Amino acid sequence: MNFHLPSFLLGYGAGASTVLLGRHLRPVLLEIATVGWRFVDAVAARAAIQQEDVEDLFAEARARARAQARGRGNGHAHGGAARQRSAE
Repeated sequence: MNFHLPSFLLGYGAGASTVLLGRHLRPVLLEIATVGWRFVDAVAARAAIQQEDVEDLFAEARARARAQARGRGNGHAHGGAARQRSAE
């Protein structure tokens, strides 16, 4: 394999510029990461609130369904069986 000077210089320049720019870009990258973290944290907080709302909704639906099932077991949900017994 032959030594290709332009490729070597391009690679060396890319490595050197990464090291030099890395020192100057660190504060910018840190700020971008901070903003990103704030965004992710806000989305996670909203998701937790929405999840809690959905859980509350399902808990209320479950309680209502159980109350209706208890009422049907006693003949009070629709009143049909209770009315027939009282009419006899």
